[in-house]
Amino acid sequence: MMNTRYLDILWILLLGATVATWWIGEHGEGGPVAVALILGIAGVKSLFVILDFMALRHVQRMWPALVIGWLVLVLALIGIAYRSAMT
Repeated sequence: MMNTRYLDILWILLLGATVATWWIGEHGEGGPVAVALILGIAGVKSLFVILDFMALRHVQRMWPALVIGWLVLVLALIGIAYRSAMT
């Protein structure tokens, strides 16, 4: 059973990370550094959601690996699409 206090604190931190990505998007200079930072924060947030809120931290390794692999693929495709749009 997951500690609900941990999940509450994690949820608040994820909200803070969401505000940070919004702020970077609204007030940042833009460009590759801002996009990389936003994708990095989104990746870390997604990792915590997958492992803790989807409760995949303590299951067979195949399931988190599959979902995290999908996450990496999606983030990579977004990065590739951004880079190809810049050229």
